[in-house]
This record gives sequence, structure tokens and C-alpha cells, in this order.
Amino acid sequence: MRLPRTEHTRHPWRIHEIAPDFRVEDVWRIPTPGGPDDFAHLVDQMANGADAHLSTAVSRFLFAARWKLGALLGWDDPASGLGTRVPTLRDRLPADLREAPRGPDLKGVPVPFTSVYQTHDEWVAELANHTMQGVMHVGWVPDSRAPGGYRGQLTVLVKPNGTLGTLYMAGIKPFRYLGVYQQMLLTIGRQWRAGAPERSTGAR
Repeated sequence: MRLPRTEHTRHPWRIHEIAPDFRVEDVWRIPTPGGPDDFAHLVDQMANGADAHLSTAVSRFLFAARWKLGALLGWDDPASGLGTRVPTLRDRLPADLREAPRGPDLKGVPVPFTSVYQTHDEWVAELANHTMQGVMHVGWVPDSRAPGGYRGQLTVLVKPNGTLGTLYMAGIKPFRYLGVYQQMLLTIGRQWRAGAPERSTGAR
């Protein structure tokens, strides 16, 4: 499911102009085949089902360990978040995106993201702590495996906070690859397939 970084950079996403100082950390294929107008369904599913996406035993263990360590070292103090240590990316938006629908936040999950903007094919949400500022970019792209079809694509962009942030991102990489993203994307795919009848009838 993991893709080369060029699968993100080659698309003319609006995020390129808004966060040029962030680096592309990971790009993943989301197993959500659909049509050109199905992106809003994916955003709704990811926002409203976020707790289920991260509910596997491995994910719960990893996040519990991460938050205990963060509490011990002060990584997640409110003073290190959005609007305090770093400004929100909302402050960088051009007028058309600032006036467009903002999109849903991810709440009730181990990693709460705040939505920055949503378009017909992009949804961007962000978070920040003492180690880094991160961006979750979800895009809707043509699916090379299904002519005329589309699918989701998840990109994680980061701006580490100095040496600590760089070491932190390197340290959690094996856990992201082996225990978090794989299970999360598989769960999203299962929920997407289960919701196919509702999408086909236009129900939300």
C-alpha cells in the first residue's frame, strides 16, 4: 500500500502552495475504489469512523505507550500545539480556500487532527506538539488499476521541531509502518466496501 513520494508531488494539490516548508514523510494507497464524485463519502467515513480505524490491539498499545511517554516528557503540553508554539495552516490559506467548507475535524481518537480545508479532491487536517507539526493530506486520484475509477491516497507531511523532532520521527517510523498505517488502511478499506450499497444509491 505504500507509494513513492512522487505519487504525491506530481499532483497539482493546493497543499503544495500552502505548506512548501513541510516534507513528505509517507504516501499510502487507500483501498477505496470509487467514482469521480465519491470523495466526500471517503472524508465522511474517515472523520466519523476514525476511532474504529485505530482500534486494533496493536494500535491501542502503540498509542497508549506514545501518550505515556509524551506525558512524561511534556511533548503534548497545550503550549506546544496549534496557535501557541506554531500558527495553524489556516492562516496561510488564500481567500478561496478560507471561504470554502472547512471539512470535519478528527475527534475522539488518539491523534486529534484539526481540519484546515476541503475541496472536491483534497482534505487537509493538521496537528502540532513539541516534536513536530504534522499534516494529513487525503486526496482523490485516478486509479490505474480501474480505468475510469478513482481511489483515496493518504500523505503525511511533517515539519520537525529541531533535532528532537527529527529524532522522534525516525524513532517512530518502524511503528508507523508495522503497526499503525497498515491496520488503519485495511480497516478503512473494509468499511468502504461495506458502505458500497449506500454510495451506489446516493445515500449518506
